[in-house]
Amino acid sequence: MHNFDFSPLYRSAIGFDRLVNLLEAGQSQDNGSYPLYNVELISENQYRISIAVAGFSEKELEITANDNLLTVKGAYSSPELSGRNYLYQGILERNFERQFQLAEHIKVTGANLENGLLYINLQRVVPEILKPRRIEIK
Repeated sequence: MHNFDFSPLYRSAIGFDRLVNLLEAGQSQDNGSYPLYNVELISENQYRISIAVAGFSEKELEITANDNLLTVKGAYSSPELSGRNYLYQGILERNFERQFQLAEHIKVTGANLENGLLYINLQRVVPEILKPRRIEIK
């Protein structure tokens, strides 16, 4: 597992205040610890969010992207869960909503549910106008 230290950004970044604020907001955001999740860097422009959603079916999960906010909701629809008489309940069976603040130009490219993990694939898509271009000297 790799943890990233963003403190060098504070010393040498100029004009990236918004990016640093988003990173800080993500760290201080209190969504609780349910469900657990990972954010992976797959390549320079590809990311993946993995969320532990054991017990949820595809129909009980909802993913929405609005502007730069990604929202994942899970709502149990199984009526048999409420009628159970547990001697001990260590596996959480509750509804959830988790939000992720996305940086500019990050797009959701797909999602799949596999072995109790929800994978959400993200990609940075920078418009051509914002990409570096060579300026000819005359």
